Amino acid sequence: MGPHYLNRILSARSIALIGASNQPESVGSTILQNLLAMGFEGELYPVNPKYKKVHGRKSHPSVGAIGRNIDLAIIATPAETIPDIIRECGKADVQGAIVMSAGFGEEGPDGTRLQDRMREAARETGLRIIGPNCLGIMRPSRKINATFSRNSAIPGQLALVSQSGAICSAILDWAEDQRIGFSLVASLGDAADVDFGDLLDFLALDPETRSILLYVEGIRNARGFMSGLRAAARMKPVIVIKSGRHLEGSRAAMSHTGSLVGADDVFDAALERAGAVRAQTVQQMFSAASILSSGARARGNRLAIVTNAGGPGVMATDRAVELDLAVPELHAETLKRLDAALPPHWSHGNPVDLLGDADAARYETALAACLKDPGVDGVLAMLTPQAMTDSDAAAEVVIRSVHGGRDSKPILACWMGGKQVEKARARFIAARLPSFITPEASVEAFAYLTAHQRNQRLLLQVPGPLSDRSPADVEGARMIIEGALGEGRRTLGTMESKAVLAAFRIPVTQTVQAHTASEALVAASTLGYPLAMKIASPDITHKSDVGGVRLNITTAESVRKSFQAMMQEAAEARPEARLEGVTLERMYRSHYGRELMVGVLRDLVFGPVVSFGSGGTSVEVLQDRAVALPPLNETIIRGMIGRTRVARLLQRFRHMPPVDVAALEQVLLRISEMACELPEVIELDINPLIVDENGLAAVDARIVVDFPKSTTDRYGHMAIHPYPGHLVEQWPMPDGITLTVRPIRPEDAQIEQAFVRSLSDESRYFRFMQAVHELTQEMLVRFTQIDYDREMALIAVVEPDPGVETQVAVARYTAYPDKRSCEFAIVVADDWQGRGIGTHLMQSLMRVAKSRGINLMEGEIIAGNAHMRALMRRLGFKVRANPDDEGVVQAIREL
Repeated sequence: MGPHYLNRILSARSIALIGASNQPESVGSTILQNLLAMGFEGELYPVNPKYKKVHGRKSHPSVGAIGRNIDLAIIATPAETIPDIIRECGKADVQGAIVMSAGFGEEGPDGTRLQDRMREAARETGLRIIGPNCLGIMRPSRKINATFSRNSAIPGQLALVSQSGAICSAILDWAEDQRIGFSLVASLGDAADVDFGDLLDFLALDPETRSILLYVEGIRNARGFMSGLRAAARMKPVIVIKSGRHLEGSRAAMSHTGSLVGADDVFDAALERAGAVRAQTVQQMFSAASILSSGARARGNRLAIVTNAGGPGVMATDRAVELDLAVPELHAETLKRLDAALPPHWSHGNPVDLLGDADAARYETALAACLKDPGVDGVLAMLTPQAMTDSDAAAEVVIRSVHGGRDSKPILACWMGGKQVEKARARFIAARLPSFITPEASVEAFAYLTAHQRNQRLLLQVPGPLSDRSPADVEGARMIIEGALGEGRRTLGTMESKAVLAAFRIPVTQTVQAHTASEALVAASTLGYPLAMKIASPDITHKSDVGGVRLNITTAESVRKSFQAMMQEAAEARPEARLEGVTLERMYRSHYGRELMVGVLRDLVFGPVVSFGSGGTSVEVLQDRAVALPPLNETIIRGMIGRTRVARLLQRFRHMPPVDVAALEQVLLRISEMACELPEVIELDINPLIVDENGLAAVDARIVVDFPKSTTDRYGHMAIHPYPGHLVEQWPMPDGITLTVRPIRPEDAQIEQAFVRSLSDESRYFRFMQAVHELTQEMLVRFTQIDYDREMALIAVVEPDPGVETQVAVARYTAYPDKRSCEFAIVVADDWQGRGIGTHLMQSLMRVAKSRGINLMEGEIIAGNAHMRALMRRLGFKVRANPDDEGVVQAIREL
């Protein structure tokens, strides 16, 4: 792919400042002075019809009057003038604009309409906008300070993207004192056009950026945010601060940015799936960036602490416990090594207290022993300056102990104090070894390492389709929902809810509805005793609150009395509610059953979220739940279950046997499938889901539905695009062989590797345009673990033996950042060429691309590949010479 479209904006060589001013305190004047003070080396054109000169430079009456190519327009004029100025910039072929002005979406309906007009003006010409209501951008390496901030930034390898200009200024002020440099500082403001997803796409491949910092107030485009975040986090560490962690803060953020803010635990779940980590404060954000950008990686959460003072060791241990880090007992062999080298009165455990007179040699011995310990994942070396302390020599020992390499364990340093340890800290900085000044900050940094490693593993989880052995009856479930919506109902009855669950192969208890006491008696005799009776009303959510639940009914007389009493109590408690009788079901008997709750909630930002936790009547009090963004797989599900308190009760507990965890995981997989395939489901509660050693059953269920917002995008309600199983097809070839054409899956890595190995040298060269014998591990991950929202890979496979697949072709496209065009590639195995497979795959790929809103497909072909050139022409592509490379031709087609 060519350069990102933001490259010319963020690395502009020509800038027009519209609204430039000689007024000392004006925005237009401050921006111009900042550009000049930073030493911008490109062309700079003030634009303001009121002035002939601005700060000694010629002022132009309009952008069009400049008569030169402009990369970037910076606009600091009143909000009502912006749409016309954007349209004028587009006509002058300006690449992009930064709109500083406020008065748009954050101001209410009138501002929103003005913002829509501005966006429409930009869309007419393809111009991209950063802002409005933003501080601007800084690109120190390009000497660009296009902001009205009083702060500046020095060149560095951190990128900062923030919705708040004030936060940008505060971080810049703090970073200036710390001598922290930046590759990019970008204030998004209202993010009417360019948003987090766009900038993350750019930064993922930006060679100047080593780590990315985000300050988030609200997310408008969850799919774009998640796709960009996942792409960036695969390449480099991403650390996020999000305001609005509590309800009051969320309300403030909504009024400030005009954006919706997701529930805090849902936002955490989104970051986990994206491979990013979250900080709570600005200082923690830089600590996380410091350790993650150092290249240090931890395989687990077990921390050894080496110190010359007991108190700091205890403080570090306390903080580790609070963060769910392990401070493990040291291995017997480690203790033996330490006993042989340390004074008799050392701590004989972890933390390893070397005592106040510890010299550099003791540190060297202790660090070496702890790093060799198989039960340790990282080491924190701590020092307090004491009478016998040589902090510089000890620092050198720590630096020498760092071996580097993928399999090495991380070492962190905490040299406490001031002037006495200044030189040691400078040594750590020069050696790029993460160092901190307090025990708590050190331990928090190690926690970020472990969180990053855990979330990176989750990032690699790309759930595939469920087994086809028992496919869900999606259409049957949808017909039940459509029937309720057709009647004007949003809440399904108990029997309807259980029917939807049963359609997704989730075990449910049999339920019968009775409108009268006589019907209840007939149902009771059919079901058998003991029974559970519950009020049936679309208006009553929590039945027990109105006396609407009776359990262990054992006689016909009790059925009659319970029916009458329940109807009366419910009518008195909720006179406005519609009472439709009762539901009866046989009591689910389980001596060792645990009550759980499984559900789906619809987050305002990230869409459907699967929830798991403790069940029963005390759900709201216990608040024991974990959430995850679908689609899920077994790995994600196990992590979700493990984060709850009830997880301990699912194992063997006193006299109780462990539950059937496999059955529980299968239910959560089915709930994930339901969340993906039924955009009509807004809420779902299974409470209780009773699980024991023999299986499980959904005893009660409630589903709330609504009409889907999108009728064109099958998965438009999802933040993470699930596996597009609807694209799987069986294609009978003219010679009688049937191929399966389907989207690629992560588990296809082995057959993808075998496919590439089977290609002839010529075919591999035609595909990769270089000598490639086999795919590296990184290439395999990149080719098989794809983001189905922005790319697609269709493979054709045959089964020479039952259950054994062989790949014979692949066609893929990757969307460009503009999301309206894409690059394609295709290769067919040598023995399968000339049989129409390439034509079929490309036609299928083009249909998918067109359905995603892509209207231009292009690719490069080795000039000597005559067969591919002929195929492209047959498919309607224009094949033409590449002006930059005579050995390559370009194939282009509008879809």
